Amino acid sequence: MAEATDVAKAADASLLDRHPMRDENGGIRHEFVGEITRAVQADDAAFLRAIVGELHEADLGDLIEALEPDDRVSLVELTGADFDFSALNEVDDSVREEILEELEPETVAEGVRELESDDAVELLEGLDEKDQEEILEKLPPSERDALERSLDYPENSAGRRMQTEFIAVPPDWTVGQAIDYMRDTPDLPDRFYEIYAVDGAQHWQGAVSLDALLRSRRPVPLADLIDEDRRRVSVMDDQEEVARLFGKYNLVAAPVVDTGNRLVGVITIDDVVDVIEEEADEDLKALGGVTSGEELSDNVWTIAKGRFNWLLVNLATAFLASSVLGLFEGQLEQMVALAVLAPIVASQGGNAATQTMTVAVRALATRELGSHNAHRVVLREGLVGLVNGLAFAVITGVAAVAWFKMPGLGVVIGLAMLCNLIAGALGGILIPMVLERVRADPAVASGTFVTTITDVVGFFSFLGIATLWFGLK
Repeated sequence: MAEATDVAKAADASLLDRHPMRDENGGIRHEFVGEITRAVQADDAAFLRAIVGELHEADLGDLIEALEPDDRVSLVELTGADFDFSALNEVDDSVREEILEELEPETVAEGVRELESDDAVELLEGLDEKDQEEILEKLPPSERDALERSLDYPENSAGRRMQTEFIAVPPDWTVGQAIDYMRDTPDLPDRFYEIYAVDGAQHWQGAVSLDALLRSRRPVPLADLIDEDRRRVSVMDDQEEVARLFGKYNLVAAPVVDTGNRLVGVITIDDVVDVIEEEADEDLKALGGVTSGEELSDNVWTIAKGRFNWLLVNLATAFLASSVLGLFEGQLEQMVALAVLAPIVASQGGNAATQTMTVAVRALATRELGSHNAHRVVLREGLVGLVNGLAFAVITGVAAVAWFKMPGLGVVIGLAMLCNLIAGALGGILIPMVLERVRADPAVASGTFVTTITDVVGFFSFLGIATLWFGLK
């Protein structure tokens, strides 16, 4: 039996050598996907278990997304117990939901049992309440209760992110007792960086890092090694706050306590990296007016529906900006050059405002910008707008004179450019700050308001100054 297994593994290795999964750029090779697809359609479970079972969860997630929708569920069913359900946390939300909805609750429950609690919660939280309940009912009571407690915590909280597997020992133990306990206990977490001291009621007493533990002799009391001031988080803390704590204090793990200061879980650096990626993805999409839930795998209707609302808002603000042009209809008819140059002023102001807004939104998200330095930052951005405004006033003024042979037009567009770049700089910093103050997400709404301001100020300043300068009516 062992010889047959070795032969199978050797054959599989040679197959992977002939058809590597990834190309030189890190993408999945078309030939590899083809091999898996043919095996799925041929119901070749042995081949799939041997190949797919050896893939890292991230690689398996990429493979799932590369397959056709009908083949994804078949792959999970054919590989059975060898399928790593943590791979479903590596795919788009819509792909994961489609797969889980097609699988039998018993199959999902068996997969969930093999996961660490944080991965299991991440897998289940995207499902509706009915589907969650069907899967949870198939789990043993102790495992079900633990997952239900985690799912009861608010979305994006530390309680949702934590894993409930950790090592807790009495503070009156010695180093030797703690080491023996870890050697003799079979169901320890897969990875851990420290152990925690708790009393009989599970109240937090402190932490002992593994390096301190392993450098100490067996008779040394744990009490001598306990760090009572160890950074810890509450189950109700927002995951962004937790991520900032990790970054600020260079943490690799943080214990999680409930409102009664009882140790209930731990958050590790891999969870925080996921949080950082998710928040960055959400903010980037929000700046572009795209819903945070949009994925590449979504269908046309879902994407169009998600983008419609902000496009409608942008249309309304565009009509507002265009109404300014209507106020100067007569002047535009008298001098065509004004119609040609007006969009340049508005566009340049919008670009400058976007630069400032991007920096401001990031600074607000990382808590680098607050009431303690708001005045200084606003003044600085205003001066930046003034400096760039003067520079581009000269550049656009000279270009306008060379183009239309009208010296006065160069002065007009230069003054308008100066006004709009200052307005864009101030709008780019002040609007996100105001939205933050009223508890709105600056990343979501800033772009539309800032663009409207620069368009209105750009058109109004350019055409208004032109009217005064040339005496147009």
